[in-house]
Amino acid sequence: MANNPQLDANGNLKHLLSIEGLPSDMITAILDTAEPFTEVAEREVKKLPLLRGKSVFNLFFENSTRTRTTFEIAAKRLSADVINLNVSTSSTNKGETLLDTVDNLVAMHADMFVVRHASSGAPHLIAQHLEATRRPNVHVVNAGDGRHAHPTQGLLDMYTIRHYKRDFTRLTVAVVGDILHSRVARSQIHALTTLGVPEVRAIAPKTLLPSDVERLGVRVFHDMREGLKDVDVVMMLRLQNERMTGSLLPSPQEYFKFFGLTEAKLALAKPDAIVLHPGPMNRGVEIDSAVADGVQAVILPQVTFGIAVRMAVMSMLARG
Repeated sequence: MANNPQLDANGNLKHLLSIEGLPSDMITAILDTAEPFTEVAEREVKKLPLLRGKSVFNLFFENSTRTRTTFEIAAKRLSADVINLNVSTSSTNKGETLLDTVDNLVAMHADMFVVRHASSGAPHLIAQHLEATRRPNVHVVNAGDGRHAHPTQGLLDMYTIRHYKRDFTRLTVAVVGDILHSRVARSQIHALTTLGVPEVRAIAPKTLLPSDVERLGVRVFHDMREGLKDVDVVMMLRLQNERMTGSLLPSPQEYFKFFGLTEAKLALAKPDAIVLHPGPMNRGVEIDSAVADGVQAVILPQVTFGIAVRMAVMSMLARG
């Protein structure tokens, strides 16, 4: 516990930087904590006082309306004061600018930073800086860093799977698409393997897979029809065009032909298989509209569950 930067000396959540390194009981505790927040949302109770008097700074160095909005809603439902910052930063001076910004905001009595950054490791850098400057009561939540991690997305996906399937230890799960550039995929895979999913399949063209992806504990498929056979959960990924360099794909149409999820391909999975997508969806590229809007898709519930999971994370950080 003492060597884990995300946990304090008592094993409580101090920062949420990545799924990797979180023990399974902590992941389960976050999912359990999210349960009543989902029920609160369904009863339309607008606010709880758990973060009253706390200041949450959404510190976004990278654009993301969807993620920022869900964090803002979650914090406000916990009665926090929320400050949204879209920060532009120099590509040659990121570290210094980032820490100078953090120091100034801490001086404004920030209690929690929700950080999204194009550089992998930026939230870890902030957490280390807070420790070095003896600010143990200021917490960091990673809202996505480079290609590295997107832990709350991974957690909300696990919450969604547990909601519909209950037992992780009996599932076969397929992660499909641009795994090479996806921080979501890394968080999903770490969470699935930590929670005891016996078979996690990575389905993608060779150009969109990390060279050592098997080390994450996945079984690799380059044929989508073969990879989807008898799976319980299909987790689709968005093509990360903004992070691609060079010609990794012939065309969107060619990609959809071989790796887009259609009703015919989904029929190879189990009849009660569910389909997830972190959004925003590229219809006709990663997923066909008939599937995205079909009865097996749980894409909109993912969004609702995401608010509850982010409420859970922030409430656990605040109470220590």
